[in-house]
Amino acid sequence: MTDGRDVDGRDASVSDAPNSLAVDYDETVSLLQDLVRIPSPYFEEDEMSEFVYEWLDERGLDPEYHRVSEPDITEYEGRNVVARLAGSDSDAPTLLLNAHMDTVLIVEDWDEDPTSGRIEDGKLYGQGACDMKGGLAAVMKAFEALAESDAELRGDVLLTAVVDEEGPYGLGTDRLIRDGYTDDCDMAVVTEPGPVLAQEDVENPALLLGARGRFLYDIEVRGKAAHGSKPSEGVNAVADAGRLAAGLAEMETGTHPKLGDGSVCPLKIEGGSQTLSVPERARLMVDRHVVVGETEEDVRADAERVVSELGVESEVDVGFREAPSDDIRYGPYVTDEDHPLVTSLAAATREVTGEDPAYGYFSSVGDFNYLGDRAGLPTVILGPDGGNIHAAGEFVRLDDVVEVADVVTRAAADLLG
Repeated sequence: MTDGRDVDGRDASVSDAPNSLAVDYDETVSLLQDLVRIPSPYFEEDEMSEFVYEWLDERGLDPEYHRVSEPDITEYEGRNVVARLAGSDSDAPTLLLNAHMDTVLIVEDWDEDPTSGRIEDGKLYGQGACDMKGGLAAVMKAFEALAESDAELRGDVLLTAVVDEEGPYGLGTDRLIRDGYTDDCDMAVVTEPGPVLAQEDVENPALLLGARGRFLYDIEVRGKAAHGSKPSEGVNAVADAGRLAAGLAEMETGTHPKLGDGSVCPLKIEGGSQTLSVPERARLMVDRHVVVGETEEDVRADAERVVSELGVESEVDVGFREAPSDDIRYGPYVTDEDHPLVTSLAAATREVTGEDPAYGYFSSVGDFNYLGDRAGLPTVILGPDGGNIHAAGEFVRLDDVVEVADVVTRAAADLLG
């Protein structure tokens, strides 16, 4: 790691970079505390959007709001914050830095203020501290450092602080893609907390070079009503839905040399309500994580095959969760280890930490799937580690936050300089 710790055991200067590219430890921690102290559960990010906008504006970084609207299913209205550092060569590559501003809903089990930003033993506590306000603080400070440095950037750096990553559809990054913000980008870094959600055990420093994808089955089961005292005269949709849930959970899935195996997890069965009546309707929701090579057609056919093999009496329609658009999907992707983005991040990691980064792959989904699959961008997940993500007691490791900022800064200067 680095030298020069203060009396609290923190790194006084994580970066050994020239002053023009240095990321200040105390300023980064202070920014992170400010972010954590603003509640921003998904669909309620307005105050956070305003803070990020004003922070960038105060530093002359020319932010703009980007409107996000989904009127049909969620009735959501929100604002991404976008800023660009323009390079000197229009033919040079553009690097996208992406981080989300929202958190999951505030968890009730906290035994302290979930927005305290309390610091203890090199960790900062609060809802969203690790997922992903630590990563948001890191890219904001990296963006500022690049703007203030004397490094001559040929290519552009596009910073996107987005809403609704934790919500049902990832509407913030989805809207970036739809409105063309990613069209001129050539690669992306997403500062999600990678190691804690990697497929295999890895520790920082780490670069996650891909992620599994996800589909959500929405399966309708239609039976036949009858009096509950004579169940043989009906067809119990709830019972058949239960058999389907068990069968799907045991279904074979795809495998991939980097992403590992797919997975299936039944999430919810709804059905039945009347006393002494055989339930005639049920609905089954099932999570399906997929690897590269598994298409929507494959996923549907797999479930239909299970239905056929079980031979349930109910009629069954295999569908997918309702979405604002048919092309909203979390597709799997893998970024090549030899891509210049990866090699630059690896070199910067060695400079900052003195260690070679581990390579890993994300087990679940997020905005990086939209960028790596839908937008077709080589995408790397590089983020600070922590614990208790989405739970009470969530924390992020402060040294990791500053090191991520440092690595992103140096890698961007190398890639675009």
